[in-house]
Amino acid sequence: MHLDHLRWLGGSNLYVSRPVVIACLELEELTGRETTDFVGFAERLVPLLPGLAEHHCSAGRPGGLLEAMARGTYFGHVTEHVTLELSSMIGREVFFGRTVWAGAPGRYDVILECPRDEPPEVSVIGDLIELALRTVTELLNGRTPVLGADLAAIASVYGQTRLGVSTAALAAAARRRGIPVRRMGHLNLLQLGHGRHRRTVWAAMTDRTSAIGMETATDKMLTKRLLADAGLPVPRGYVVTTADDAVTIFREIGGPVVVKPLSGHHGEKVSIELSDPHEVADAFHAASSVCDQVLVESYVPGRDHRVLVVGNRIVAAAELSAARVTGDGRSTIAELVAAANADPARGEGHDRPLTRLALGDTELGHLARQGLHPGCVPASGEVVPLRRNANLSTGGTSKDVTERVHPDVARLCRRVAATIGLDVCGIDLRLPDIGAPLPPDAGTAGVIEVNASPGLRMHLAPYEGRPHDVAADIIDQMYPPGASARVPLAAVTGTNGKTTTVRMIAHLLGQDGRRVGMCTTEGVYIGTELIYKADASGPRSAEMVLGNQTVEAAVLETARGGIVRRGLGYDRADVAVITNITEDHLGVDDIVTIDDLVEIKALVAEEIRVGGHVVLNAEDANVAALADRPAVRRRKPVVRFFGLSAANPVIERHLRLDGIAYFVDDGWLVEAQGGRTSALLPVTDVAGSFGGQADYLIANALAAAAAARALDVPASMVARGLRTFEPHRCNPGRGCSFRIDDNPVVVDYAHNPAAVAAVGELLGRVWGREGVAAVTLPGDRCDDLVTDTARAVARSFGRVVVYEDEDLRGRRPGEMTRLIISGLTETRPGIRFLTAGDLKDAVGIALGTAAPGEPVLLLYEKLQPVADLLQTLGAVPTSWTAGSSG
Repeated sequence: MHLDHLRWLGGSNLYVSRPVVIACLELEELTGRETTDFVGFAERLVPLLPGLAEHHCSAGRPGGLLEAMARGTYFGHVTEHVTLELSSMIGREVFFGRTVWAGAPGRYDVILECPRDEPPEVSVIGDLIELALRTVTELLNGRTPVLGADLAAIASVYGQTRLGVSTAALAAAARRRGIPVRRMGHLNLLQLGHGRHRRTVWAAMTDRTSAIGMETATDKMLTKRLLADAGLPVPRGYVVTTADDAVTIFREIGGPVVVKPLSGHHGEKVSIELSDPHEVADAFHAASSVCDQVLVESYVPGRDHRVLVVGNRIVAAAELSAARVTGDGRSTIAELVAAANADPARGEGHDRPLTRLALGDTELGHLARQGLHPGCVPASGEVVPLRRNANLSTGGTSKDVTERVHPDVARLCRRVAATIGLDVCGIDLRLPDIGAPLPPDAGTAGVIEVNASPGLRMHLAPYEGRPHDVAADIIDQMYPPGASARVPLAAVTGTNGKTTTVRMIAHLLGQDGRRVGMCTTEGVYIGTELIYKADASGPRSAEMVLGNQTVEAAVLETARGGIVRRGLGYDRADVAVITNITEDHLGVDDIVTIDDLVEIKALVAEEIRVGGHVVLNAEDANVAALADRPAVRRRKPVVRFFGLSAANPVIERHLRLDGIAYFVDDGWLVEAQGGRTSALLPVTDVAGSFGGQADYLIANALAAAAAARALDVPASMVARGLRTFEPHRCNPGRGCSFRIDDNPVVVDYAHNPAAVAAVGELLGRVWGREGVAAVTLPGDRCDDLVTDTARAVARSFGRVVVYEDEDLRGRRPGEMTRLIISGLTETRPGIRFLTAGDLKDAVGIALGTAAPGEPVLLLYEKLQPVADLLQTLGAVPTSWTAGSSG
């Protein structure tokens, strides 16, 4: 077996609403083989990975996997479960897995859940799959795999790349509030919320944290000076740059003293309670390895405390103890350290609630000062300090004392936070008792440091006492209860009309002054500005819109390709619009049937907020049926049907149930609920509808009206927006009409049978004659779909010019031309077809073939070359009103 490739889907997808990776496996010599073909395989696998005995598999109960292996199952499925178990063994808790046939013998897609905030570029999941493959292969070959070193290496990478404890807690707290969360790359930087409500947080530093406050807190001497000037108790101290100066200050202050780097962090190279000049000199050399400037300050007796201030509120307090072990009368200090480090709560750095104990130079020196060494055996119950300074980053522990904080201490901490100017800060204090009034004598209590972006783990998971959800306090400071973190969001999918409907909805939302972010196949727009030109209908473009802080509403074209290859780019929408589902993209991304397309497009309807809206085409049976889909019904949606006629059975039944629908009645676009109707505007007034003759455009307008009304746009503004949706300005490349000399030219992106039939019918209806079509079609569709689309062209046009786009999408030159001509001639043997070398030739031949006044339909792949050519030819944009001829 081998891993062919991986594909990461970061958003909701066809399998789960969480990120997954799809691993394509080639089983090779194991193709068609099952576990029962290898006697004893399962019996050797389970002792190696005992947790597999608890895997449910499809049975839905523990032991399900064992039953499947006993019956016989294929090795892609086994690899899935081995990968999940290995993932669990490194603390990477994910549970979903599925294995499906990938369209060829021996080829399987293994779908595996990934942690929400795991960066896609990290190697962890790929390494786990490779280790799972090696494990299965070695067992089949009669060898016993040794997993320890490989698994430890993967665990190390996972620990280094996953969110830190504080940031992970902030992400979880935000999600509990329903606030969107997006991790930025591999950093501990989170983007929260959408659009104008977007905020960022980096560990416990928010986007409102003062830069001056951060710089001040980093400079310990400046902090000391500002606090002293404000009348707050701080230890006396001075900055030095030589060991001699450090000793001089020690003698001036009088011992004991503390020596630490001026700009250090995490308790690194901090030496406390020094009473000997030689100790001070040694401590200086240690501290100066971190920072050239070293702070020497008087030692404040008492206990170490950390108080967390969020938005001028004391939200938690902890008493800190230095790293230590407690003897059992049998074990050496080194053995006690190893036993403590076996606690899964301890890890390297800040990835666990506690940091692993060390026996480095600092610890060995402190033991030596006590007359001890790592081989000593402490008595039972004897506490052996490993360090002097109490800091979680060096193995210390915390005890919650939040309920004991005296009001005097609370007032002191609020003053400290205000003086330094931080919205979130951790204040290090030394006090005899945090539950008592501040002692009046100088030097008996003091503010030791102020920490910007303080660690939260001592409060989230204290070694002793009650945990406090301080991450939720920070999120509540950023988003006070009741504050919105989202902007109105409409997602649009379907086969035809997506781009037009997206543009219409955005135009309607803009009628009441909202700044709308929009992504379509033509690019990303913020307001009227094109900020990113591309086929922008996937998750990256959605994130671009939702991350823009000027956006007040978002409308996202959500195409098949993005869903299949990357998942959705948002977590849930307020409104989902499905325009229609017809044959297109068959043969692409393993899409074989119309049912495959329905499964993909349905995801957009399923991923709405509870109580959100789904706008469905009542005239498309596949779309209308989505209203009864269980995953949609679980969202308790408001269903809004649209269709060209009130006589549609789906609409009639929906209205009888007091539902909401949009349709055409007596020449008017109408909104109805139950037995009540409200006219919006005449169909002839809908801009771009060729005086109401373009049924497909009217259908798009009904869908857009339904979405806009769901987003609280007043009916009068909907009507105004549909009247002003001028196609050349608002919808370029979709049903736009021009005049070149005596010939009307209609430019459209129709590229499948249904779309071509609709446009062909429109030209016949408007001009009363067939006209000429200049046609190209996308090369990444299957042969049958290309020829079916060509047949639709032949049914509407007796003269066709065929050309190929510059981007052949994997086809050979001339291949698409032959397929199109085949479809044309099979349907209409007497059809006149001509071939052209490129777009310019095709338009020239079509205009030369058309009689004066005859319409020309131009189908294209990329709009900009069309726009440039039409400008060169002097094409004049035309607009339509009822009764006009273009």
